[in-house]
Amino acid sequence: MANRAKATHPHAMADLCEEGSRLYAAALRAGRVARSAVEDAPCLMEFALLQPDPADPSWLLPVPPALALTHRLGPIEREITERRRLSTQLATAFEPFMALGSHAMTNSDSVTVLEGSERINTALNLATEQCRTEVLTIQPSDRLSEQSMQRALERDRPLNERGVRIRTLYQHTARYSPEKLAYAAHLADGKAEYRTIDELVERLIICDETVAFIPIREDQQVALELRQPGLVRYLIRVFEFMWNRSVPLSTGGHYEVASHGITEIQHSIAKLLVEGHVDEAIARRLGMNVRTCRAHIAKLAQVLGSGSRAQLGFLIAQSGILDQTLPEEGTTP
Repeated sequence: MANRAKATHPHAMADLCEEGSRLYAAALRAGRVARSAVEDAPCLMEFALLQPDPADPSWLLPVPPALALTHRLGPIEREITERRRLSTQLATAFEPFMALGSHAMTNSDSVTVLEGSERINTALNLATEQCRTEVLTIQPSDRLSEQSMQRALERDRPLNERGVRIRTLYQHTARYSPEKLAYAAHLADGKAEYRTIDELVERLIICDETVAFIPIREDQQVALELRQPGLVRYLIRVFEFMWNRSVPLSTGGHYEVASHGITEIQHSIAKLLVEGHVDEAIARRLGMNVRTCRAHIAKLAQVLGSGSRAQLGFLIAQSGILDQTLPEEGTTP
């Protein structure tokens, strides 16, 4: 008996357990119930549905349901009344400003500046809660802290459960990130797709083709919430352009290019070297740390027989590796 009671208690009054419902109904029919009979349903005393029999303490008397309901509804109705009063006060306080601000709403409501991680996350959570069809995200690679991963899972798992399609783009370096792979595995049973591409510029989140979020500061503490339809459509086209040139994260590993033994990541580094970018800028654009970037550059120099940085740029251009066609999506060279 004790095990049964533990399995069903405590609970809310609106979710009265099966044993409690049965005993309360029996008490109402019979006019009383033995105290020993309600040991498995302590909720009946907790919710004041039964009271001691003044004539015999071994028996309990049922409280009429209409009276019990009135006692429980009282605080709720008082709270509703207070909320209505507050909403009326707020509407009255803002009424003088409504006419003054109406002419500015056409533009100001389409772009909102979000400052601080708490406000940004609140806006993101609201947008994803309202999302019903698809979420598009671009996430430049960096290490996911356990807290960040948990927060992202709490936001994305409900999307997955209600059938919202999720498409996420990472850089190729995400293939070597245990955190990114674990995150993708958590949502693999739903309509979530993850792909990688060599370069990503900045973060982007788009919900239901109606709202987009982009950062405007490197420390990710200031973001824009965009609801202007033309801007959102443009960002969707940018996403689709990159998506069509990406490869599934599930493909795994890296790709070899031509016959030089150079990986696709090294191919991307070679392209940026020829364009004149320094190591730090290359590492940032490809989502890796500077030490890893320099290790790839050393590999390029070794493969091409370069003795200096200036010579490496020349040899890359002369080798023709930048003219090689990368493998098609989902293929293994």
